[in-house]
Amino acid sequence: MISFANYLTPATGFALMMKINHRDVEGTHPEDTEGVDFKPLIAQNMNPPTFHMRLFEISPGGHTPRHTHEWEHEVFVLEGEGEIVLGDREIRLVDGDAVYVEPNEQHQFVNDGRGIMRMICVIPKP
Repeated sequence: MISFANYLTPATGFALMMKINHRDVEGTHPEDTEGVDFKPLIAQNMNPPTFHMRLFEISPGGHTPRHTHEWEHEVFVLEGEGEIVLGDREIRLVDGDAVYVEPNEQHQFVNDGRGIMRMICVIPKP
């Protein structure tokens, strides 16, 4: 459920704030993934002007597809551990790590840990 609040800002005056809890967002299982629950937190549901924020929950042994696309990613690991595969490199990720993935860079996220791997992923609005 999205909640709304109006407030005043020094820069622009009136503003609208929208809030959602990840527990209220239904997850999907994108094509070519294994053990991935994908939740678009701030996306078409709120129609933000610039960015989309998504939550990825990857089960142990799970992974995203190895793929490329024309937009960048900013990713923050909230919980768990695993690796990001960038081209032919494998880079260790643990909770608290932040990663920038360049546009058109082949990448994949893999959970090789024992618990769930939770990540926030921000992309430019498609």
